Amino acid sequence: MTTTTGYLPVPGASLYYEMRGNGPTLLIAQSGEGDAGRSADLVDQLADAYTVITYDRRGLSRSTLDDPGNGVTMAEHADDVHRLLAALTDKPAAMLGCSLGAVIGLHLAVQHPGQLHTLIAHEPVAPCLLPAPDRARHEAELAEIQQLYREKGLAQALTVIAEVLGIDPAGPGAEPDLTPHPMSPERIINFGFFIEHDFTAIIDDCLPLNELAGTPTRIVPATGRTTPDTVFDYRCARELATLLGTEVAEFPGGHNGNTTHPRAYAVRLNQIMQAVKIREPRQARESARLPTRR
Repeated sequence: MTTTTGYLPVPGASLYYEMRGNGPTLLIAQSGEGDAGRSADLVDQLADAYTVITYDRRGLSRSTLDDPGNGVTMAEHADDVHRLLAALTDKPAAMLGCSLGAVIGLHLAVQHPGQLHTLIAHEPVAPCLLPAPDRARHEAELAEIQQLYREKGLAQALTVIAEVLGIDPAGPGAEPDLTPHPMSPERIINFGFFIEHDFTAIIDDCLPLNELAGTPTRIVPATGRTTPDTVFDYRCARELATLLGTEVAEFPGGHNGNTTHPRAYAVRLNQIMQAVKIREPRQARESARLPTRR
């Protein structure tokens, strides 16, 4: 199956994207340092049913910044996805957002209502979903990881990140025959940008929580089956479900289940999507209720 690649100019950057498959549009926004290729095993499982879009977030891999010294904000990340979807489809899309990608999706659902019909928000790293004392503690925790990275390097920072997010670096129970993702020089650079700049975007961010419940996007909070229920990201998903008055969907694996369990993850995603009755944009529904002129 052919993969289409391209670049989209956006304010302050150029976004690299990949598109593969047939069917309704599904955009995957990856976690951490993940770029367009990080979800390749999952895309393999989904491309028969969806037109899957993956991309490099600004600052990662091929998505270069006009000014490399600039950082990034959550608003810019959300605007990037808005522009990418607008360029590639004229219909409401589905989105799988993982970790940071889930927060991007939540912003998109608020800022551009109707562009997403469904958002699966897998363990969003959004401190502002938590009660104030916990929010402050976790924001400080992220700032401490940044400082640890500057002083001690990537290896020690990754160890703490894994502890904070409940990730088992050994990946026990991962599906067999997966293509390994070595710690390449490009990944090392991406991790550096992620820790230095995306952590700051998370710390500075505040979701408009009062607007989330009113968005026409169907938001599905999700957690990994093996993610400890005490960790930051798991609790964010639970708080999001409480805010929306909905249930949490459980997916195979842990925080990175989309990469460690792509086959089972795709099955679960399909189950959720098949259960979703795609809601038309509100304006279209209201127009449909208008009487026909004779």
